[in-house]
Amino acid sequence: MLKKGAVWFITGCSSGLGRALAEQVLAAGYRAVVTARKPEELTRLLAEYPETAIAVELDVTKGNQIEVAVAQAQARFGAIDVVVNNAGYGYLGAIEEGDDADVRTMFETNLFAPVNILKAVLPGMRERRRGHVVNISSVGGFVTYPATGYYHMAKFAIEALSDTLAKEVAAFGIGVTVVAPGAFRTNFRGGSIRQAKVRLSAYAGTAAAKQRDVVLAGHGKQQGDPSRGARAIINAIEAESPPLHLVIGGDALDQLRQKVVDLQKEWDKWESVTRSTNFAP
Repeated sequence: MLKKGAVWFITGCSSGLGRALAEQVLAAGYRAVVTARKPEELTRLLAEYPETAIAVELDVTKGNQIEVAVAQAQARFGAIDVVVNNAGYGYLGAIEEGDDADVRTMFETNLFAPVNILKAVLPGMRERRRGHVVNISSVGGFVTYPATGYYHMAKFAIEALSDTLAKEVAAFGIGVTVVAPGAFRTNFRGGSIRQAKVRLSAYAGTAAAKQRDVVLAGHGKQQGDPSRGARAIINAIEAESPPLHLVIGGDALDQLRQKVVDLQKEWDKWESVTRSTNFAP
């Protein structure tokens, strides 16, 4: 369980779930290192918690800024107890429409940046033999839809990263929780989302084209409350045995359960073919 005054290091705090989590963590009496590319956007939050919060500039794709941010956190509070890899954004477009440079940039933010942050924070946690990693994934780390394939790829990877990491760091007293949110009312489907620069005419009227519009039209209508989502994350990490996989949002849970049912049906249907590949007795 977390000790009183534990230090949280949270990326992507300027808005959305990251901002809500920073607010809820501080309101709960913890200390927090809140990061953003533009730390001036966190001024109000710092004014409310001058003794327990610091804002640090952090573009998670810049390794030198990661090192500086972690050093600042340790200099101010001595250690990092909980690291939250939250920074990220969505990308819309059929697989064929994806721009190579834009996709690679998205992967740098959504996947490789969390890895680099973990490499910076884990040594201290290992030395102290305690700590907790929180990686924000998505229901899209399990369930896929047309036109969001590249985002799904990154989030599937975050699930694999978290699952593997949990097995590797348990020996050091470090816990891992990967959070799969459903649709929360943030700017994810608004200003923060990015799209492929082209829309191939061949896909007009297909599921991929329609899904692009569905995602954008859903902005501001999501059922998930970021503040409640943040509180759910804190409650889970405060538990005596925090979960490895935490789903937040009833819509996400419903989709995940249906995915499991569909997979089970397909596995059962093709079981004889699957087992036929073994060497003959």
